[in-house]
Amino acid sequence: MKLKKWLDNGRAGALVQSLMPALLAVVVAFASGQAVWWTAILSVLGVACAHLAMNLADDYFDYKVDMKGDRDKVVRQGFRAMTAKYPYLTDGSETLKTTAHAIARFGATAIALGALIFVYRFSENGFTGPQGAWWIVAIVAACAFLGFFYSGPPLKLAYRGLGELVIGFIFGPLLMVGVYYACCGRVDLNIVFISIPVGLLVLNILFTHSFIDMPGDAASNKMTFARLLKSNVACLVASAFFIFVPFALIILAVVLDYTHPAYLAVLIVLPRAIWLFRSLILFTRGEQMEIEKPAKWLGPMPGWDQIRAAHIDWFLARWFCARNLLSGFCIVLGLVAIILMIV
Repeated sequence: MKLKKWLDNGRAGALVQSLMPALLAVVVAFASGQAVWWTAILSVLGVACAHLAMNLADDYFDYKVDMKGDRDKVVRQGFRAMTAKYPYLTDGSETLKTTAHAIARFGATAIALGALIFVYRFSENGFTGPQGAWWIVAIVAACAFLGFFYSGPPLKLAYRGLGELVIGFIFGPLLMVGVYYACCGRVDLNIVFISIPVGLLVLNILFTHSFIDMPGDAASNKMTFARLLKSNVACLVASAFFIFVPFALIILAVVLDYTHPAYLAVLIVLPRAIWLFRSLILFTRGEQMEIEKPAKWLGPMPGWDQIRAAHIDWFLARWFCARNLLSGFCIVLGLVAIILMIV
């Protein structure tokens, strides 16, 4: 298997959605004073492999139900958000068989890394009890079940309007609790709490996508959470919840003296949240949003000149901002945790 090719096919650029929560969980684990460095590395690598396998599996099942004709129709109609999701399959450079092999290899690697962590934690904690190694089995099983049936039959959760919620749960609470346990061999309320706002921001990335691409999803008969909500008003209310509640939870934790006031530094990322929500309001009004060059405080938006030339800046500006909102949130919380650990 040519690794670089399959990293591209598996949309390695989207690993931000999993790696940022995973790395934050590692930092929180080390801040607890009980983390093991090698299990931290293995857990992050395992998360990346599992995410790539899930992305490829999504392509595999999407292609099997032959959405290509609908996607081409969507592009011709001018809804450009759903272009070339799996070009390596549509152009014939790869087949469903080679894609299945790549899924199996990434998945097997993730399982092997998880098995090494399980053996170590089993030797330290045993299997049963409040902090037993059963945590690893339960979390891996839940992630595998939800990850497979995200696109796979018979559940096809992503086709029933539940895809965004599933991803938010996997890459938020399940992922962060799992990585934290792998690192320090226990689960506590601290990591459960911090995983909730992170999960909401992961969910927000997918919801922002489906919100502004409702016509495209409707044309290809794909039900999303945004389409379940139906109206722009309901979608804006949901967006406000996903975007701003993470900040409200941090503020509440500080007010209740549950966490250190230094974590209020995460509010430095709030302007991104405000910009994103305002841009969604403009979208519902049908107002154009001209961005000749994105402001640096919005975070990285690579390939902007090509994006503008393709006339998909209206879409990717919002998607990039949602992604950068998650990464900025995790980075600030992680840096604060490191600083507090040092001082």
